[in-house]
Amino acid sequence: MTPSKASTFISRCLSSSVLAALLVSNSFAQTVDPAEKGERIYGNYCMTCHGESLINSGQSFDLRKLKVTEKARFENSVQNGKNQMPPWKGVISASDMQYIWAYIRTLANDKDQVSSE
Repeated sequence: MTPSKASTFISRCLSSSVLAALLVSNSFAQTVDPAEKGERIYGNYCMTCHGESLINSGQSFDLRKLKVTEKARFENSVQNGKNQMPPWKGVISASDMQYIWAYIRTLANDKDQVSSE
């Protein structure tokens, strides 16, 4: 194999490898469980006040009591704050709120109920 053919061959192999890696990582990213991602985000922003696994000392609202139909209430409270809770608008994105909601739904008191959304 001539040096130029070898160089072309190596370049094509590297391009194929990079493309394959991107496809695999993109495929993996699409299979992330929203509740698992929500749990990580919850841990960063919410756990200090609302407790580990949504279990708190009673000093803040028990998120497990949120009903499946109260998503708008949850979003409003996160964005605008409520009582002692500060507003998180501009800090927690709309998509991150959806992930947190998915996590809350896994531990909610009425978790077996399904939303019509």
